Amino acid sequence: MYPVVPTDPGVTRQVLAQDPALMLVAFRFEEGAEGKLHSHPHVQSTFVQSGRFAFVLAGETHEIGPGESLMIPSGIEHGCRCLEAGTLIDSFAPRRDDFL
Repeated sequence: MYPVVPTDPGVTRQVLAQDPALMLVAFRFEEGAEGKLHSHPHVQSTFVQSGRFAFVLAGETHEIGPGESLMIPSGIEHGCRCLEAGTLIDSFAPRRDDFL
């Protein structure tokens, strides 16, 4: 079991499973918390397990809720704001070694 790690204010991260080719991570957000704009070389998918989120992806805003998902291509600037407290399940290919 991997530890729960604080990231941004009101946000925690927990690696759920990992292999050099793929990583699965849970991000838990308090209402109003933000995942700051950033980019990385990994392909990312995000699945809303619970809550509601406004994602900025390459300058466009997408509001998604439970059961919905987004694909984030490599190198694209993205971030989110939590509209209702919840959990995102993200996958990264390849693995985010900086999360270990």
